[in-house]
Amino acid sequence: MNNLGDFLIAMTYFFFWLIAIWIFVAVFTDIFRRDDLSGGMKAVWILGVIILPLLGCLIYIVTRPKVTATDVRTLTMASAASKVSTADELQKLADLKQAGVVSDAEYENLKAKIVASA
Repeated sequence: MNNLGDFLIAMTYFFFWLIAIWIFVAVFTDIFRRDDLSGGMKAVWILGVIILPLLGCLIYIVTRPKVTATDVRTLTMASAASKVSTADELQKLADLKQAGVVSDAEYENLKAKIVASA
C-alpha cells in the first residue's frame, strides 16, 4: 500500500466483503429459524444460497414475507415480558413475604434490587 488511496480502496473492499458475509449469515439463520418453512423448502433455500450466494440471498430477502408466524410469536413474547411493571413485581414480592416464603432480610434485599433496576 503506497498511499492513502490504496488504503481507502482496500478498506472499501473489506467493508463490502464484511457486509456480504453478514447478509449470508443472517439469511442462513433466518432460514433455520423460520417455522413456516418445511424441511424440504429449507433445504432448497440453503442450496440456492450456497450455489449462488449473492443472487440466492437477494431472492430470499425479496420473497420473504414481511412478517412470519415466528416473528409474531417472538414479538408477542417480547411485549408480554415488557408489560411486567415494577409495581407488579413489588406486589408479588410482598405476597411472598406475607406467605412466609421470603424472610424480612431477603424481602428488603430483593425490594432494593427491584427498585434499583426500575
